[in-house]
Amino acid sequence: MDKPYCLVILAFFCTILVRAHSFDFLYNGFNKSDIMTAGVAYINPSGALKLTNRSYHVIGHAFHPKPIPIFNSSTNSTDKNASSFSTNFVFAIVPLKNTPGGFGFAFTLSPSPSFPGAQGNHFLGVLNSTNDGNDTNHIFMVEFDTVNGHNEGVDKDGNHIGININSMRSIASHSADYHIDGTSETEQVYLQGEESIQAWIDYDGVKKEVNVTVAPTSVSKPIQPLISKPIDLSPVMKENMYAGFSAATGDKASSHYILGWSFRLNGAADPLNHFKLPTAPPEVVTSSKNSHLKKALIATFSCTVFLIIVASVIVHIRRRMVQHEVLEDWELDCPHRFRYRDLYKAARGFKDSELIGVGGFGAVYKGILPTNGAEVAVKRIASNSLQGMREFAAEIESLGRLRHKHLVNLQGWCKTKNDLLLVYDYVPNGSLDSLLYRTKNDIVLAWDQRFNIIKGIAAGLLYLHDEWEQVVIHRDVKSSNVLIDGEMNGKLGDFGLARLYDHGKNSHTTNVVGTIGYLAPELSRTGKASTSTDVYAYGVLLLEVASGRPPIIYEPGQGALVLADWVIECLQLGNILDAVDPKLNSAYVDKEVKMVLGLGLLCSHPRPEARPNMRQVMRYLNGDESLQISEQLSSVGSGRVDEITSKFLEVFASDTINISRRTFSIGQMSSSSLNAGR
Repeated sequence: MDKPYCLVILAFFCTILVRAHSFDFLYNGFNKSDIMTAGVAYINPSGALKLTNRSYHVIGHAFHPKPIPIFNSSTNSTDKNASSFSTNFVFAIVPLKNTPGGFGFAFTLSPSPSFPGAQGNHFLGVLNSTNDGNDTNHIFMVEFDTVNGHNEGVDKDGNHIGININSMRSIASHSADYHIDGTSETEQVYLQGEESIQAWIDYDGVKKEVNVTVAPTSVSKPIQPLISKPIDLSPVMKENMYAGFSAATGDKASSHYILGWSFRLNGAADPLNHFKLPTAPPEVVTSSKNSHLKKALIATFSCTVFLIIVASVIVHIRRRMVQHEVLEDWELDCPHRFRYRDLYKAARGFKDSELIGVGGFGAVYKGILPTNGAEVAVKRIASNSLQGMREFAAEIESLGRLRHKHLVNLQGWCKTKNDLLLVYDYVPNGSLDSLLYRTKNDIVLAWDQRFNIIKGIAAGLLYLHDEWEQVVIHRDVKSSNVLIDGEMNGKLGDFGLARLYDHGKNSHTTNVVGTIGYLAPELSRTGKASTSTDVYAYGVLLLEVASGRPPIIYEPGQGALVLADWVIECLQLGNILDAVDPKLNSAYVDKEVKMVLGLGLLCSHPRPEARPNMRQVMRYLNGDESLQISEQLSSVGSGRVDEITSKFLEVFASDTINISRRTFSIGQMSSSSLNAGR
């Protein structure tokens, strides 16, 4: 065969191999995207990804949800090279008004989308003083910084870009400039200012070289990169890496926005469509030039008389409105404040025909917003209730900044003279308890749907307990507070009883709240809620979903029976599967059902120290770890101990749950649970 033909065939197969190992995504704005956010990061209504808000000492993370298979496949598993990759994004760093601003953000490739223990300031929410420089971090980072730190001194104003490996000390850095094409001249790019900036990061896996380029959005990508550094990323990378952004504030603060982002493995990233990109809010951008301040002062002075007249007219009209709105300026970023008349119209005057649920402090109505036609759920809380006012404030404080696919999204709020209103995403399939006990059109939740729901709620609780910037105790985990979306995913809602506290500290909550049947026994003794009391309620939820029975069962002639006791009795009689919901008609996976029932008993154990945390629960549900019910179970009585222990061994020995011969009885669980139920 001729040599040219061989080369053509070889090139063809190389192209196929490269495409087979491709990974790419493109975001021209982030509305309706699958981006994962944590900390204070969220997507604002314009579609801009906002990493930090105007607060001091906060951290924000945003990551693509799917891990990147960073290594090229090789026949020799010990000889792996990190694949080439390319990413392009547009960002804006907006300082607070009348301040110099401070601290930038970082593009990162890391083994995990979260950074437990990360610090703000110069650490940018990625590392801390303990692990800074540790090779086990496996983090590649390009920082876009606005303050000098770690003896960087690249630019007198701190306006620089650096390449970092496992450390905040850059191995290559340069002041933020771009090369004017066709010349050796450079022009400075101000990372923190009025104009959006575009950046390109390219890694050549063959040449082992990283190139970083920046330019204003009005300029095409310069031919010559700003930084070109020979680096072999193969030792740094893990098999799967997550791509994303991290930003932090300290005693200096700026708002960090990502406006568009593209990424490609083994190829050039797709160009962004700048006409489709959102913009950073112009009202918070502040120029350092005195002329801008003078113009603002002149404009303000010239409008004073006009504003006074307009304000007088508005006050007169609003006093005559039946539904008078009291304006309070205490929610600047998120969630959004709705106008009362829009919500009144959306819920058709809060007619009973739109009622979809009733809670302890108010009712929930379905609505369609007149502004955009979106379906919402509007919770109406009685303002004359002190507890209702506390619930209203608690939901805004906690749920307002939380963002997770398995938590109900709070869109905004409204406070009027007679009403307190909270606006959520509408979840079409209602609550979990309505599907378990009040089936519609004879529809029964299949086992795979139930298993998916409890895994989702576990992921949501893990986010609340461990992965958000503060610890959030829900305090009312139950089936009626689990809502089911159109894809049969579970979402935990109703944060009216939630409490927040910092990681590493103890909760100071001492009042007993919650729902009978889900209350942990220690609450009746100490009144102190904790993540462990949430785990207890989640354990009851597991038993409820698997059995199709409520937490407290009322049998004719037998009175009240706690669900956990009944499940243990089924176990004692020799067949734990007798506890499974008969509506499933035996259409389930035995091993999964047994694991869920066993995990439910363990989570609802009367002793808090015997319960797992939510991270352990997730490992059990994902099959990453076998469920060990051994030393967690403690002795309380006698007589039935050996019998119950042997039943556990008999039922679970052949499955994923291993039970060592420890003492366990239902005596304490029964009495504690019944006391809570009463």
